[in-house]
Amino acid sequence: MMAEGGGPESGGAADSDSEPVAAQMPTPSTESQKQTIGSLLKTTLRKGDEWYLIDSRWFKQWKKYVGFDSWDMYNVGDRSLYPGPIDNSGLFSDQETQALKEHLIDELDYVLVPTEAWNKLVSWYSCLDGQRPIVRKVVEHGMFVKHCKVEVYLLELNLCENDNMDNVVTRHFSKADTIDTIEKEMRTLFNIPSEKETRLWNKYMSNTYEQLNKPDSTVQDAGLFQGQVLVIERKNEDGTWPRQASHSKSSTTPSRNFTTSPKLSSNSTASISSTVTNGDSSCSPGYTLNNSTSSGNRLGGYNSYSSSYSYRESQSQPGLCGLSNLGNTCFMNSALQCLSNASSLTEYFLEDQYEAEINRENPLGMRGEIAEAYADLVKQMWLSRSSYVAPRTFKTQVGRFAPQFSGYQQQDSQELLAFLLDGLHEDLNRVKKKPYLALRDAEGRPDEIVAKEAWTNHRLRNDSIIVDIFHGLFKSTLVCPECSKVSVTFDPFCYLTLPLPMKKDRTMEVFLVRSDPQSRPTQYRVVVPKLGTVTDLCSALSKLCGFPPENMVVADVYNHRFHKIYRRDDGLNQIMEKDDIFVYEVQEEDSERMNLPVYFRERHSKHAGSSTSTMLFGQPLLITVPRHNLIADVLYDKILERIGRYVKHSQSPNSESRASASATFASCSQAPECSTSSGLNASLGGCRSPLSDGASCSASSSNGSNHSGNCNETNGLYDGEEEAMDHQVSPEPENGHSEEEEEESSDLENGSKGGTAKPCSSPAKLFTFSIVNSYGTANISPLPCDGNVLKLNPHSTVAIDWDTESKKLCYDEQEAEAYEKHESMLQPQKKKATVALRECIELFTTMETLGEHDPWYCPTCKKHQQATKKFDLWSLPRLLVVHLKRFSYNRCWRDKLDTVVDFPIRDLNMSEFVCDPKAGPYIYDLIAVSNHYGGMGGGHYTAYGKNKVDGKWYYFDDSSVSSATEDQIVTKAAYVLFYQRRDEEAPSKPQPSASLGGAPEAVDDHMDTN
Repeated sequence: MMAEGGGPESGGAADSDSEPVAAQMPTPSTESQKQTIGSLLKTTLRKGDEWYLIDSRWFKQWKKYVGFDSWDMYNVGDRSLYPGPIDNSGLFSDQETQALKEHLIDELDYVLVPTEAWNKLVSWYSCLDGQRPIVRKVVEHGMFVKHCKVEVYLLELNLCENDNMDNVVTRHFSKADTIDTIEKEMRTLFNIPSEKETRLWNKYMSNTYEQLNKPDSTVQDAGLFQGQVLVIERKNEDGTWPRQASHSKSSTTPSRNFTTSPKLSSNSTASISSTVTNGDSSCSPGYTLNNSTSSGNRLGGYNSYSSSYSYRESQSQPGLCGLSNLGNTCFMNSALQCLSNASSLTEYFLEDQYEAEINRENPLGMRGEIAEAYADLVKQMWLSRSSYVAPRTFKTQVGRFAPQFSGYQQQDSQELLAFLLDGLHEDLNRVKKKPYLALRDAEGRPDEIVAKEAWTNHRLRNDSIIVDIFHGLFKSTLVCPECSKVSVTFDPFCYLTLPLPMKKDRTMEVFLVRSDPQSRPTQYRVVVPKLGTVTDLCSALSKLCGFPPENMVVADVYNHRFHKIYRRDDGLNQIMEKDDIFVYEVQEEDSERMNLPVYFRERHSKHAGSSTSTMLFGQPLLITVPRHNLIADVLYDKILERIGRYVKHSQSPNSESRASASATFASCSQAPECSTSSGLNASLGGCRSPLSDGASCSASSSNGSNHSGNCNETNGLYDGEEEAMDHQVSPEPENGHSEEEEEESSDLENGSKGGTAKPCSSPAKLFTFSIVNSYGTANISPLPCDGNVLKLNPHSTVAIDWDTESKKLCYDEQEAEAYEKHESMLQPQKKKATVALRECIELFTTMETLGEHDPWYCPTCKKHQQATKKFDLWSLPRLLVVHLKRFSYNRCWRDKLDTVVDFPIRDLNMSEFVCDPKAGPYIYDLIAVSNHYGGMGGGHYTAYGKNKVDGKWYYFDDSSVSSATEDQIVTKAAYVLFYQRRDEEAPSKPQPSASLGGAPEAVDDHMDTN
C-alpha cells in the first residue's frame, strides 16, 4: 500500500495544512501587479518560511502581460497575453500524482515566490483546476557560513510498522525535520495511541536495523537517504519489545554477513545508536556487528563515524565494491569509484598514513572530517569484501561543508571531484602555519628559475598527499596588444580542463507544413550553421523544398500549441535537439493580411449540467487571413478547407453556399467509417511530436513505402524546456453558448444517435470559435457569428472547439497525424567524426585574445587591455586528471557535446606538450573514466576502473560492478579521465603515442617539480 504525499517527486505541499487561496479577488491594474509582486520577490529568505514554485512558462507569460521587464513593454495588458490560471503542469512528471520532474533548475524551469506573492497571484488568476500548490520550506545550509536555501526536493521515506511491514506508506520530509517529527507522523499514520510507548528503527536491506534514538537529530544528521525504510515498533503489554523476541527466529536465515558500523565517539568504543541484526543487539549466527575500535582490525582501527551499510560476500575481490544510489547520487558514486582506483592515494588511506597528517586547525579545511569520512569509505570498499556499500555518512559530511551537494538533485561528477580533492588537501595539509609570500612576475628571468620559484612557494603553503600526487604547473603568458608588455606566471593545477573542438554546423530535423490543404507535412533533415539564425534554417530548407524562404514561419510546437514562433534573427542555439520544429508555408504579412495561429480543442462536460472544459489536441495551424475585413463565416470556410484532408466529408466547403457546411456535417454523421486517403502513410502516433498527444491513435502504415515511417522518439522538449498541455483544461465562460449553439449541440447528439443530422434553420457547424491566450488555456472572448468584422490583432490566437461526438465522427486522427519523409531523411547520416585527445590539448594551448568583459590590467599602460593569453604545460603530476569540457550553457539554453574523444588506454605520451626543456618523458596509462550519459541537467553517471589487484577493467554502475574490456571504454560518454604516470626509467626519445601522433623532440634529464 502506497499512500499519497508531497516531496522530491511530488508537487504536494510539504505541510499538509497548506491550502491555496480559493477566493478570487478583483484584479488590480497591471502596473499595480508589477509593483506589488516585484517588491515581494525581493523578500529575504528566512529559515522556516514557505516559498512556492511556479512554472517559469506561466510566470514569463504573466511578466509579458503586466510589462514586468523594462525591455518587454509591448502590448502591456493585451488580452491575448493574459496568462490565465496559474499552471504548473510543465513541472510534473505525472499529471495525476503531480510528481515533480527530476533535475528542475531554478529560474530556468521554475521561479520561487514567497507566500504573500503566491496568495496575491492566486487571488488574481486562480490555479488550474485540480492542481495543488507546490510549497517548500526554507532551510539553513553550511557548516561554517550559514545561508538559507529553498529546499525544492524533499526526501522520500518509506514508513511501516514492525508487525506489518507489507503496509508501506510513503511520506516526504525536509532534511531539517527531526526524528521526533517523523515518529509523530508515523504514530498518526498508524493510529498508535499517545500512551503507547514506541521506538524507531532504520531498516537496511532485509534484516539489519539501527535504532534512531535521538529525537532532536535532523534527517540530515541521521544520514537518512532517499527511499530509506523506517520501522516503528510498539512495546508489548508485558513490557518487552517485539524485536527482542524475533532473534530466536533467525536460525533459518541464510549464512550471509551484513555489516554496519555505528557511530563511535573519538574516545570510546561505545556506540551512540544500537544496531540490531534480525533481533537484539547481540550478534546472531551468520551476522556481524562491527562496533569495535580494536587495533587488530584494520577496518575497526580508526575512530571516524561510519554509518554506511554493506552486503558482504565472502569471496569478493578487493575494490570491486559498488556504491548504492542514495537518490540522484550517481555523480558522486562515479567520482568516488575513479578516485578509489588511484592506487597511491588509496594505499595512503588503507595504511592509515592520513592519521598523522590530519590538520584540524587549518581555517581553510574541514577539521579533518572530510578526510576521515573518505578514509572510512575507502576502507569499506577495499577491506570489507562487500559487494556494495551505501555512502550515507560520506554524503552527509560533504553536504555539511558544500551545501550544493546536500540535496538529492543531480550534480556534476567533476565538480564533486574538485571539491573532494581540495577538501582532502586542506584537511591533510602538512603546513600548519602558512607563510606570507609576495607574488613576483618573471621580469625577463629564465623560465626555469621562475618555475622553480613558483613551485617552491606553492609547496611552502601547500604540502599534502594531494599535492604530491595530483598537482602540476601551468605556464601562463600574457602579451599587451598596445605596449607589447609580456607577463609570464607559473600556477599550480590539480586537473586539466580541456575544451572540445566545436563543430561549425549542425543537423536539424524539421516538419514542413504546406499551405496546400491536401499535402501532408513532410519531414526534412537540413544542415545549418551551428551559430546561425532562423534565416539560415529557412534558406537551407528552401534549397530542398523549392519554396521561397520569405514564405516560411518557423515554430516550436509542443503539446498541441505554439511554444514559440521564432523571428528571422533568432539564433538557432535557442533550438534544442529534441524540440519539435515545424516550418509553415504562409504568405508574407503586410498591411492587408496576417498569419493567424489556430488551435484545436475538445469540449468536455465534467458532470451532467455542469460547465464544460476544453483539452487541446492535434497540430496547430498558421492560416493567412485578411487583417481588417474578416468575418466568422469566411474564417470558418478557410479553416474547414485547410483541414479538409483529415476531416471526413464527401464534398469540399463552398463559400458560395453555406449549406455545404451542413452537408459536410450530415455526410460525416451518416458515414462514421469514411475511407481515408491512401498512399504513403507515415504516422506521428507515438512520436514526440505534438501531433499525437491529444488522443492516442495507433500508427498504421500498411500501405506505406520507404518514403514514410513512424517516429518513435519520446515526447517532449530538451531538459527544462517542457510545457505540458495534454491534460490542461480551461473552463468556458458563463453563458458562453448562445441558444443557437446549444441547438446545434443538441442536433449533433441527435444526429449521432439516429444516424442522420436533424435539419435546422441555421447551418450546422463542426466546431465553434473562441479567441484564447497563447497557451490555449484561457478564453478571451467568443467570435461573433453575426456577420460583423472580427476584431483581431497581431497577437490574436483562435481556438476551434469540437464536441466529443463531432470529433469522433468527423476528425480522422490517423490521417491528421500522417506525414511524409523527404529523401534527405532516408540518406544515411554521416558518422560523427571522432576527435583525438591531442586536438583537445592543442586547443587548450592555443593562443587566444581575452574578451572585452575579461580584460587584463597592463602595469605598463596602466589600464585594462584585451591581451593575448596562452597556456602551456610546464610540469605534470603523477596522476593526471583530464576533464573534457562537454557542457556549455547560459540562462537561455544548455547543451552537451557528445563528440567521441579518442583517448589512449595506455602509452599516452604528454612529453611533447611539456615546455620545460629539461623535463623527462611523461608517459601515462589510463586507470579510470567517469562517464556521463544523457543531456544537460540530468542523465546518469557511471565509471570504468582498472583494479590494482588483478589489473583488469571493471564497470561501476552505482551498486552494480561487472567486468569490462578495453574496447568498451572509449565512448562519447567519457567525461573525466584518470591517467597514472609511469615512473620507471624511459628512453630519452619516447615513441609517439598512436592516438596523439607526431614525433616529440629529444629530451634531456628528467626534471620533476613534484
